[in-house]
Amino acid sequence: MVDFSGINAGATTTQTDSASSRTRLSDNYDTFLVLLTAQLQNQDPLAPMDSTQFTQQLVQFSQVEQQIRTNEQLEGLAGQYNAAAAGAALSYLGKDAIISADETYLAGGEANWAYRLPEAATSMTISVKDMQGRTVYETNNAARGGGEHLFAWDGARTDGSTAADGVYQIVISAQNASGTAITPTVSVRETIMGVDFTGDSPVVITPAGTRELASIRSVLNNG
Repeated sequence: MVDFSGINAGATTTQTDSASSRTRLSDNYDTFLVLLTAQLQNQDPLAPMDSTQFTQQLVQFSQVEQQIRTNEQLEGLAGQYNAAAAGAALSYLGKDAIISADETYLAGGEANWAYRLPEAATSMTISVKDMQGRTVYETNNAARGGGEHLFAWDGARTDGSTAADGVYQIVISAQNASGTAITPTVSVRETIMGVDFTGDSPVVITPAGTRELASIRSVLNNG
């Protein structure tokens, strides 16, 4: 029997793996035909070999070939998707985007976030943290009504000093009238400055770092 264990026909096969799988499949098929021919030539005419086994082998060859073909088609679709994503990312260059994120860049005494509360909050605290997780500013006076709100921070720390420019995160802790925690959604508006193609899929570059394309909620026309 021919061993199929070395043939990778999984859905995540790369183009190189597909080519390698086809080569191994072809080699195994040639080996199978040689063995089958030898068995047929040397079988006992009075007790001919059971055809069930090599019939099953032929079926397996067909199934593996179909899987490899499916993988190649999926690879083609993935390549088209990545190309489309790259084109979309490049079209965003220089534009402002609304991005689902809770961190943004403080520059020139200005950092802005938007948050949406699914319902009104009776108590709410917004904390601004640096990238080491340290709270640099905290307030209980932000808008608490249900819906969209803006939160602007001028870089002033709670102790009265001024925070250095850099990336900061907001953490919102809110409760409704019954004391149940409310989970807000947070977004930021940032300028897309570049596109990074070094990973498996392109990501855009903003002043706060890299952003996945899936995190972009909308792209604005700056003109």
